[in-house]
Amino acid sequence: MEQQYKIIVGCDVAAYDFKTEILKIMQANNYEITDAGCNSSKEGMYSTIAKKVADAVVSGEYEYGLLFCGTGQGMAMAANKVIGVKAALCYDIFPAVMSKEHNNANILCTGAWMMDVPKAIRMIEAWLFAKYAGRHDEGLALLEEYEKERNNG
Repeated sequence: MEQQYKIIVGCDVAAYDFKTEILKIMQANNYEITDAGCNSSKEGMYSTIAKKVADAVVSGEYEYGLLFCGTGQGMAMAANKVIGVKAALCYDIFPAVMSKEHNNANILCTGAWMMDVPKAIRMIEAWLFAKYAGRHDEGLALLEEYEKERNNG
């Protein structure tokens, strides 16, 4: 078995059922995964959950985060507001793997309205076990510089 990672997952109301199914499958496959909410299909703000997951990843408490909403757009936008987050919005395996190999993404976002659970599991696992190739260090360093400029100026 490949190395397992410490993962935190969150969703909004639109993706509650989707997240619940993904959690069941991943837990059955022995992933160390924590549910950050939301906790029902009636209440849960995407921006609050995205920040909670993003903060947990940036702090180092978790290695990776997964965020789900209807399209994944809102979660990706909200998570990427947190300094140090590289959240990738993906609906297929190839861009998910590239987001890790080329951009060292630390949060994967997707949409419950955009794919079914089996495809999402395949995408998540491909993303988790992809490795950063190191070819884009210069570009990633520039992104960090831009974050510092924005937040210090």
